[in-house]
Amino acid sequence: MFNGFKERLKGFKEAVSTKIQEKSEAEAKKAEAKAAKGTKPSPENGAAVVAKAEDAGPLPEKNATKAKQSFKSRAKSLIFEQEVVLDEKDLADPLWELEMALLESDVALPVAETIVASVKDELVGRKKKIRADTGEIVEEALRSSLYKVLSENYFDVDEYIAKAEKPVKIVFVGVNGTGKTTSIAKVAKYLKDKGYSIVLAAGDTFRAGAVEQIEVHANNLEVKLVKHKDGKDPAAVIFDALEYAKAHHRDVVLADTAGRLHTNVNLMDQMKKIVRVVEPDLLIFVDEAIAGNDAVERARLFNETVPINGTILTKTDADAKGGAAISISHITGKPVLFLGVGQDYPDLVKFEPDWLLDRLLGS
Repeated sequence: MFNGFKERLKGFKEAVSTKIQEKSEAEAKKAEAKAAKGTKPSPENGAAVVAKAEDAGPLPEKNATKAKQSFKSRAKSLIFEQEVVLDEKDLADPLWELEMALLESDVALPVAETIVASVKDELVGRKKKIRADTGEIVEEALRSSLYKVLSENYFDVDEYIAKAEKPVKIVFVGVNGTGKTTSIAKVAKYLKDKGYSIVLAAGDTFRAGAVEQIEVHANNLEVKLVKHKDGKDPAAVIFDALEYAKAHHRDVVLADTAGRLHTNVNLMDQMKKIVRVVEPDLLIFVDEAIAGNDAVERARLFNETVPINGTILTKTDADAKGGAAISISHITGKPVLFLGVGQDYPDLVKFEPDWLLDRLLGS
């Protein structure tokens, strides 16, 4: 998972580590030169006078040699307590490498620029000890900057469903072939395991075989499915599912809809009607993580037409780049709710920034 992303970040980490090491070595050589001349280094340069031989009078040759060695030893040890400060010039090339690495990983340009600016703020002007693990310094800066992006629109779906008036109405939308119906089944499994009673609504009356597909999932999961014949009004199907849920005191209604592109005027008008009739508590957009910037752009366009409340990204386990997972919430202003990480019903992970960060950075 995200192997390509990790690989592309290596260049940036190595470039910053090299720059810290170069500045550290330069500072160390300066301190050593001062120690060799017997000059009194200032406290800021990390060395201190061990003894003032001239105040003690002439020393025997053996004692003088010993004092000199002691001074050098002390100076050398203090060199490693030196601190270096990175400036913008030091980081110009590494930050360019970072931006290229992010763009090559399908991170949207505005998001890449935000991350780079944040990393710059984390590193420029901060003191780094010569002895410090430079790789760890860079890792911390990256983690902090990515966390800000990933957590800015965080939404706890478990807490929301627990507190919401029942039945909770959740409608799923997206383009064809992105795993929308399977994701609905996974969410049904996820919520059922938490003790909620579920009703599925076969609102995709447009695609041949769609009702049969969701019916298989309903039977496997042993949950109620409300369906009409193909070609019927999807808003009516979902409305009937809601009425059933109210009459039978079910907790959550999960409604499928036909896959559609934002450019399909008729199907988008149908989507608007569904939203108007059903008034969903959550309208969730589903797309593939491996689609990268295409998924981000589709989410943005859907959100402009029928405002979504969040996203599910499928096939995250097959995504080498990670761009969609990083970018989509920032671009739409809406949270990622779940990540699909496999083919089976339990292979759905509730979105948590730290979980994703550990996998993006290989922790």
